[in-house]
Amino acid sequence: MTGNELRNSFLDFFRRHGHTIKPSWPLVPPDDPTLLFTSAGMVQFKKEFLGEIPLVFTRAATCQKCFRTSDIDNVGKTTRHHTFFEMLGNFSFGDYFKEESIAWGWDYVTKELGLPEEQLWITIFRDDDEAFEIWKKLVSPQRIVRMDEEDNFWTMGPTGPCGPCSEIHYDYGKGVGCNRPECEFGCECDRYVEIWNHVFTQFDRHEDGTLNPLPKKNIDTGMGLERIAAVMQGVHSNFQTDLFKPIVEYAASLTGVDPEDAVEKYRIISDHVRALTFLVADGVLPSNEGRGYVERRILRRAVQRGRDLGMRDPFLYRIVGAVVDTYKAAYPELEARREHISKVIKTEEERFNETLTQGLTLLEDIMHELNTSGRKQISGQELFRLYDTYGFPMELTEEIAVSEGFQIDKAGFESEMQKQRERARAAFTGYEATGDVRPYTELAKKLPATRFVGYTELSAEAKVLAILVDGPPVQSVKAESDAEVVLDITPFYSEAGGQVGDKGTLAAKGFAAEVVDTRAPVTGLAVHKIRITSGELRVGQTVLAQVNENLRRDTAAHHSGTHLLQSALREVLGEHVYQAGSLVAPDRFRFDYAHFAAPDERQIRRIELLVNQRIRENIPVETPILPYNKAKGLGAIALFGEKYGNEVRMVKMGDVSKELCGGTHVHATGDIGLCLITSESSVAAGIRRIEAVCGSAAYRRVREDDDILREAESVLNVTRSEIPAKIRQLFEERKKAEKELARLKTALVADKADNLLAQAVDVDGIKVLAARLDDHDAAHLRNTVDSLKAKLQSGVVVIGGVSEGKVLLIAGVTKDLTGRVHAGNLLKHLAKIVGGSGGGRPDMAQAGGKELSKLQAALTEVPSAVGRMIKGD
Repeated sequence: MTGNELRNSFLDFFRRHGHTIKPSWPLVPPDDPTLLFTSAGMVQFKKEFLGEIPLVFTRAATCQKCFRTSDIDNVGKTTRHHTFFEMLGNFSFGDYFKEESIAWGWDYVTKELGLPEEQLWITIFRDDDEAFEIWKKLVSPQRIVRMDEEDNFWTMGPTGPCGPCSEIHYDYGKGVGCNRPECEFGCECDRYVEIWNHVFTQFDRHEDGTLNPLPKKNIDTGMGLERIAAVMQGVHSNFQTDLFKPIVEYAASLTGVDPEDAVEKYRIISDHVRALTFLVADGVLPSNEGRGYVERRILRRAVQRGRDLGMRDPFLYRIVGAVVDTYKAAYPELEARREHISKVIKTEEERFNETLTQGLTLLEDIMHELNTSGRKQISGQELFRLYDTYGFPMELTEEIAVSEGFQIDKAGFESEMQKQRERARAAFTGYEATGDVRPYTELAKKLPATRFVGYTELSAEAKVLAILVDGPPVQSVKAESDAEVVLDITPFYSEAGGQVGDKGTLAAKGFAAEVVDTRAPVTGLAVHKIRITSGELRVGQTVLAQVNENLRRDTAAHHSGTHLLQSALREVLGEHVYQAGSLVAPDRFRFDYAHFAAPDERQIRRIELLVNQRIRENIPVETPILPYNKAKGLGAIALFGEKYGNEVRMVKMGDVSKELCGGTHVHATGDIGLCLITSESSVAAGIRRIEAVCGSAAYRRVREDDDILREAESVLNVTRSEIPAKIRQLFEERKKAEKELARLKTALVADKADNLLAQAVDVDGIKVLAARLDDHDAAHLRNTVDSLKAKLQSGVVVIGGVSEGKVLLIAGVTKDLTGRVHAGNLLKHLAKIVGGSGGGRPDMAQAGGKELSKLQAALTEVPSAVGRMIKGD
């Protein structure tokens, strides 16, 4: 069976057994900020498992895209470890339990897949007699192995939901693995492979270690598609399956190296380029933090393996097509984003090649400095800097260093790597949701879902269901207090999909409050943040909830403007464009979109023209509720990475725009009034940003621009059409004046340089000149240093001065002396005296400082510092 056939077979099997088939979540969890990546099938059902949202189904099955780096060191070394993989899984939320899960699992592998029973082994948790009794009805007890907690007991953490596991393992048979006569189940070789894990979540573990039964027991299973594909295709390596073979073969066609001669390298390349393709397709872009940092590391790791195979130019981007062709049947979005993915990866490869060049230069500087000081070991800190900042492979550093007679501090490097891992774990809290959502989760369990009427109504009488002050619920709250309020009905839109939450008022007899924000911390619970201006509010009280009509109208205009903008972007730049983020507010909108090159001015004007043309057409805006598949079939665009239910709201603007969207919108495009693009910029590799204003905000912008132009006409004494020419004329005149000023300064510096030569002193046979020149910028001081070096022919020059309230120090050393005096190290020492920092090359360096009064002391110190460097002190 092919990989595609296995996916379909698994999902069809569980569809027949009453499971709802859910599409894979993207690799970036849409509504779980506590996770970097989707790493298991159960991630998309976390809220269902924890009871945070009402259940709309009790059985589900998926083929989930997953990404993990916990096993990255094993990728390439083994036949079955990956960063990206697909997890087949079936789930029960308080519905069926062990009996059905085990029986269906056995039926699927033995009847649907036809695996021989005599080649299957079962593991259970050591104390799980219930699972044992079920399994022994299906398989010989001799093939059921009890395992310890480390292997067969799942936990979410030290406390909380947990339960035993049962695994199905496949025996490839003799001739595979270690081939030792005593090889049996439990051997660590490749003969036995786990293919399916069934987790029985049935306990709640307390801090004292006691296990209490959960009121509702859940099932969570996972079977790696790559592993079962290897079994079904009769191969012993995942990389030999149809899920990998085309990728490996194409990579080999580029390098010209037989995969059999570089097995580990090809495994790493094929695994990593597959992961990169799916990561970029799901909106992750290379960067120096978070998900982008992880993506950048695996790209560089793959590039390094390619360099080992002789690939010096970018090549990973060329393999993307093989990945897309292999997976597009199951993931059609890959085909739509093929070009975008290739461009992102190619650009990152080119950047990495540049950093490798910079790293090599840095390594040469490090070795030169060590030679100068008589040392022969490159420190762990320097090795880590080469690796982390420049992506310089540790192996390459070691190879070059050893060839030049240096040793490397491997232990120090590992210590720095461990510190980085700890920093990464600490920094991960940045992905956690702001604030504690537990009070809201508990409320959501007790209260009915808030009924939103804000699409058609801007006011509503509502009952106060709950009041929270700094977290805990209270029964009442008085004037001059801030609180959070939950109503049974609300016209207030909760912040979502980039649109800000509504503002307005709550009022009742003797009570008034300002609503400053509205949000939904958990599904179905609208929380109104209020500031009470008079009276007292109590749970159970009826209030009039009134949305600020002007703010809502302006926000709706901007939201509808983003839909027209996306349509225009796709028409002008191409169908590959998709929304990568947005902010919709009453006074502006920000729209991030995937596109690799900056649109030129002509394209920007064309996009703006199209948006305003469609505004003037006054196209009716319709918002039908449709089944998800029907809406997609009608051509509706889904927000990238968003999680949708079975029924969706489609915002339709004639034939111009169809998007799945829950936001508030105008009734017709003419209500937007006007849309002006105010800026276009880059926010990341492959992601651009447009900022714009609509409606009354656009009018204010036009009015402000007109006022500025009127003032410019008056100041420049020209007509409006003559303003650009007049400004160019003034700039040309200024450039000429600056050029003449620079010439005069250079002449002045040259005159001073001749006078300064007399101040040079002899330090152990070396001419050393330290002098002060105030009110000159760094460029002029560098020119002066170069001039003095040339006149001295052999010597050390340090020029200091005060410019714009700061100390500047420039040091220069003639080439014949850089082996004895290092300009960068000299300035590091002098900069400390003036309360600053600096450094540079052996022959030229620059430093700055803030303690102006210490400048003379620093210059006086120069001869002594040079003397100590000459003596090696």
